[in-house]
This record gives sequence, structure tokens and C-alpha cells, in this order.
Amino acid sequence: MSEPTQVSPSKGRRDENFPVASVLIEARYRGPIMACYRFARTADDIADNAAAQPDEKLRDLETMRATLASEDDRDAPALGLRQVLAERRLSTSHAFDLLEAFRRDAVKSRYASWDELMDYCRYSAAPVGRMVLDIHGERPGVWPASDALCAALQVINHLQDCGRDYRDLDRVYLPLEDLAAADQDVTALAAPEASPGLRRVIADLARRTQELLRQSRPLAHAVRNRRLRLEIAVIQRLAEDLAARLIVRDPLSERVHHRKLELIGLAGSAVGRLVRPTLGRSVEIAD
Repeated sequence: MSEPTQVSPSKGRRDENFPVASVLIEARYRGPIMACYRFARTADDIADNAAAQPDEKLRDLETMRATLASEDDRDAPALGLRQVLAERRLSTSHAFDLLEAFRRDAVKSRYASWDELMDYCRYSAAPVGRMVLDIHGERPGVWPASDALCAALQVINHLQDCGRDYRDLDRVYLPLEDLAAADQDVTALAAPEASPGLRRVIADLARRTQELLRQSRPLAHAVRNRRLRLEIAVIQRLAEDLAARLIVRDPLSERVHHRKLELIGLAGSAVGRLVRPTLGRSVEIAD
């Protein structure tokens, strides 16, 4: 039985575009959320390992699956998550769903349509939000709004990194039918700056992402845990700002990210929106 390939982490939680187990989260929940993060980061690094062949990636992801399923103990992040979920009597189903996304990343490099991309986000993004909600004891009724937020975050990340993903991994998440409609092909992503046609594609995808964010906006008011409300409100506000920037800016020629001072200002506006009486009233979401 071969040992899993050792892959150095490509990022830490502070390198991510959005907060991960920040100080807004109660300390008792940060450890379990970090176990989820380490699991997801490890699987992501396996799938993005340019030096590995698809069969090697699938083998290592299978070791993670087997460890999560108590059939193996060799993968440390999967073992850690399995223990965290068992201690809290939580389902492993979201973690298994997440692994499906990384199996796709190991063998699939193109997406034909927005619907196909959303199906990918069902596995790559939605399970992360659902695990965080489960850890906090939130009810499944808030899952649809969470799924929309997580899908939006995923697409924003795809748009921010579209040039690098193509150059480094030959992976394109921008739907091929959208590129074709703008008379573009994937090679446009190798240019130092986006062509007018590619800019239209990116802007249109950012607008669709804004619709996802409209669907997710009730989430911060609907969750019961007050500290989690704050975290979600901040993430929602950061995502709304990035989606708006991606409509008018070019991620091939510049970094479309937030500076620290911008983060502070946006976080403050998120808190203000959350506590404002007209927006801070309770939102009913079915159990």
C-alpha cells in the first residue's frame, strides 16, 4: 500500500480571500472549523499539484476518502476531521461531497456552461458552508442561502485567478459557451491583459455572481449564533464589493483583491448593515 504523496500547503488561512475561523467566531468553534479547512486545503493542493498525474491525484484523494470513512488512518487532515465530526456526532456527508469536487479537478479542466459550473460549486463550495453551519448547530433551513453565498465566493475566486489557473494548471472555469458567445477561446486567458470580449465575459459572470449574492443576503440575519452572523455579514459584504470590482476591472492585468484598510472599512459597513433596524430584523427561514 503506497503512502500518500506529501504536498506542501499552498496557502494558510490568512492567505485566503475571505475570513476563515476569524476572531469573530467563538473560540470553541474555531478548532473544528480549522479541521475542515485543513481537510479542504489538503485536497485542493492534491488536485492542483502540477507535478502529479491524474491517477496519482485520484489515489491520494481516495486515501482521504478512505480515512474519512474509517477504512484507513493514513491521511492526517482527514483523520482529524473524522474525529472532530465524530466527537460532535455530525455527518461526514458534506466532507465526502467536497472530495467529489477535487476528484473532478484532478481529471476535468473545462466547464461547458454556467449550469455545469454551478453543479461543480454544489460540491466544491456548498459543503464548506454547510459544515460550518453544522458545527454551530444551525438548522438545515439556512442551507440554500449558504449554498448561494459559497457558490458566489467560489466564482469570485475563479474570476480573480482565471489567468493563473489557465497558465499554471490549464484549467478554465469560465464557461466555454460564454467564451464562444464573445468570440473568445481559452487562449485569451494567457494574455497580459484581457481583450474586450474576455472582459465582457468576466463582467457578465460577475453580474451572475451578484444574483447569487442577492439570494444569500438573508443568511446573516437568519443564523442563530450572533458571532457567526457577524462573520457571514462581513464575508457577504466583501464578496459584494469584489463582484462589483470584477465588473469593471481586469483580473489578468491587476490583482482584484482588498487592501487591509479596505477590509476594515467594508467590515465596518457590514456590521452597520447587520445592526441597522431596517435590515437587522429577524428573517424567517424554514427548518
